[in-house]
Amino acid sequence: MNQANPASDRPLLWLRDEEKPHEARSLLTPDTARALLAAGYPVVVEESDTRVFPIQAFRDAGCRIEAAGAWRRDAPPDAIILGLKELAPERGPFSRRHVHFAHVFKDQAGWQDTLGAFRHDGGVLYDLEYLVDDDGRRVAAFGYWAGFVGATLGFIAWCAQQDVAAAVDVLGRLEPWPSSEALLADTGRMRDAAASTAAGGAADGAHSPRALVIGAGGRSGRGAVSLFEALEIPVTEWDIAETQAGGPFDALLEHDIVVNCVFVAASLPPFTTLEHLGSATRRTAVISDVSCDPDGDYNPLPIYTQATTMTAPTQRLLDGGQNGSPPLDLVAIDHLPSLLPAESSQDFSTQLLPTLLEIGNPEAPVWRRARELFDRHVARLD
Repeated sequence: MNQANPASDRPLLWLRDEEKPHEARSLLTPDTARALLAAGYPVVVEESDTRVFPIQAFRDAGCRIEAAGAWRRDAPPDAIILGLKELAPERGPFSRRHVHFAHVFKDQAGWQDTLGAFRHDGGVLYDLEYLVDDDGRRVAAFGYWAGFVGATLGFIAWCAQQDVAAAVDVLGRLEPWPSSEALLADTGRMRDAAASTAAGGAADGAHSPRALVIGAGGRSGRGAVSLFEALEIPVTEWDIAETQAGGPFDALLEHDIVVNCVFVAASLPPFTTLEHLGSATRRTAVISDVSCDPDGDYNPLPIYTQATTMTAPTQRLLDGGQNGSPPLDLVAIDHLPSLLPAESSQDFSTQLLPTLLEIGNPEAPVWRRARELFDRHVARLD
């Protein structure tokens, strides 16, 4: 196949295979790869057993195809390695420029090891979370889909507590949905099954859930709210005005499903605590923490210490009380959009494309700021 403009002095962009289990998303789509090729960037795409887009689609776009993991051995020193999720410090070398989510700039566990590996090998990290415009707003984010899927799993976990068989089955073998339409069809059936259970239930019976979205004004929050609205589930929306006074918030306990979508960059009183959740009046049965930062210093939900996973998506925090309070389950998965990989990848990659088209210019403001941030945090290792 022909690589666009092989004599270009633009850097080679190398899309690596994702190493995080159950990660089907892709930083590039065939369409955005084609746009980069047309702009003169050589593009290499590694084969992948998990990526949602078939390798033939990238080949048809004009990309060169390499084996999974070949970047470590074959990528030239000046190539830029593109990915989504973090690489473990021992999975280098980190002698090149890398673009991915690293989760190291808020003092998360292991940040020194990751940045130390970059410093040792001489490479540079451009963290996707910190590619921001002149106003400090991220140029690309998965937030909407993270909130949408986080609310979905919160609702499914609630349905599982109502003994809806389909919900129990989904949580036992969590797999990506091919589209948001398929997801809504599945959850709509679960909603109807839960309503049927309530209609024929015991004295108090199961009830229609009430949902709370914290951070409803942001990207993730809008996604969560849209899920509940699509399912016609009553949803309370909180944003800065409702949370700025600091928690714990007794009103939180009045909702069956709580979805936290707040991006926290400073210390604030927790929204709730395990002691607070032990209240005899608690109605809350599921907390879905879309922000999912248990290792961070600014976690507003200090009720757990380890994220849940695709293979074990829920964690029981509290058993049901003798006073009739329900059991309390947690959902805290750090790559929720992976469950809608096609739509979330297309959305994110399209948002990122204008910035990627400037990646050949290290003085472009977005890339310069990201490099300066990396340098500042590496300097903290001294």
